[in-house]
Amino acid sequence: MKFLRKQLDKAKENFKPGSKFEKFAPALNAFDTFLFVPNHTTKKGAHIRDAVDLKRTMITVVLALVPALIYGIYNAGAQYFGQTGEEFTFMDAFIHGSWKIVPMIAVSYIVGLGIEFGFAVYRGHEVNEGYLVTGLLIPMIMPVDIPLWMVAVSTAFAVVIGKEAFGGTGMNILNPALTARAFAFFAYPTYMSGNEVWVSEASASKVDAITGETILGSLASGNEVSYTFMDMFSGAIPGSIAETSTLWILVGAAVLILTGVGSWRIIVSGFIGAAAMGLIFNAFSVNALMSFEWMNHLVVGGLAFGVVFMATDPVSAAQTTRGKWIYGFLIGLFGIMIRVFNPAYPEGIMLAILLMNVFAPTIDHYVIQANIKRRKKRLAAVQA
Repeated sequence: MKFLRKQLDKAKENFKPGSKFEKFAPALNAFDTFLFVPNHTTKKGAHIRDAVDLKRTMITVVLALVPALIYGIYNAGAQYFGQTGEEFTFMDAFIHGSWKIVPMIAVSYIVGLGIEFGFAVYRGHEVNEGYLVTGLLIPMIMPVDIPLWMVAVSTAFAVVIGKEAFGGTGMNILNPALTARAFAFFAYPTYMSGNEVWVSEASASKVDAITGETILGSLASGNEVSYTFMDMFSGAIPGSIAETSTLWILVGAAVLILTGVGSWRIIVSGFIGAAAMGLIFNAFSVNALMSFEWMNHLVVGGLAFGVVFMATDPVSAAQTTRGKWIYGFLIGLFGIMIRVFNPAYPEGIMLAILLMNVFAPTIDHYVIQANIKRRKKRLAAVQA
C-alpha cells in the first residue's frame, strides 16, 4: 500500500491548481479517498467528529447486501438446474448464476460511476461514495433475464434524473436504485412484469431460456402456489436477483441495525404495516392474492428487501423518530395494497417506497409542528 500511496501522491502533482489537469482532480481524488482514509476534516462550525464517514457507511451497507447477493446468484443457477432436472452442486449453481449477474453489476458500476465522474469534473466537486451502494442495488432488484443494455439505460436515467439533477449525493428526493427500476418498469414493461425469471442462457443446443413463474405472478393469475413458507422464507423460489431470500435479507438487516446505519424503526414499522394490510385482505379473501396468508406476504416479492435496504435510505427517508414509524408503516401498508389491487404488477413495494419518499418531508414537517404545539401548551400551562 505504501507503493500505491507514493504513486498517487506523485500523480497528484499534475492535478494541483494551475496545473495542466486541474479540472480532472475530482476523478483522481475519488480513487484516493476510495483506497485511503481522507486526510482532511472539517475546519469551521460545530461538528460531531468520530471514526465514521460516508465511505465507511456505504461499505457497511455493501457488506450487509453481500449475503443476499451471494444467495441470489446461487438461486439463479439453482432455479435453472431445478427445472432442467440436472444434478448440481452449490458451485455449479453459483457459477451458472454468476455468468448472468456479474455482468449486470459491472454494467451498473461502469455506467453509473462514469456519469458521476463526468458530473464531478464538470461541476468541479469531489466524487461521493454514495454510488458504491446504488451501483450494487440496481442489478440486485432487477429481473435476472433483463438485457444488459436496459440495465445501462436505467442506470443512466437514475443517476442523471434521479440524483444529479437534484445536486448529487444527499440531495435526491427519490431512492436512485428504485428510480432505475421504476424507469425500467414503465419503459420496458414486458421485462419487468414480475411474472417470469431468467434461469438459463441462450444456447445452440438448448432452448433460448427456461422461465419459471413467480409466486406473485401466479397468484395474480388466480393460480395456487405449491411452495411452503420455509421455501419462501429461505428464498428457494423464482424472483428478482436478491429479493427472494428473506432469511439472508434479515441477516443484512441485523448488520445495518447493529452498526446504526439502518433505522430499526423503519424496518419494524414496515413489516407491521404490511402485516396489518395482509390481515385486512385475509378477512375478505375475494381472490388468490387476498387469500394469501399475511405471513407469506411478508416473505415473497421485494417487500423484505425494499423495507430493509430501500426504505432505510437516510437521504430519502423520514428523519424524525415518530416520522420514521409513520413512514415505514405506510410503506408496508401501501406495498401490500398495491400488490393486491394491481394484478398487472403484483409487486408494489417499489411504488410504495417512491410514493413515501415524496411525502417523507411532509411527514417530518407535521411531526415537528405537533411537537412545537405540545411544547407551547406545556409552556402556557406552566406560566398559568
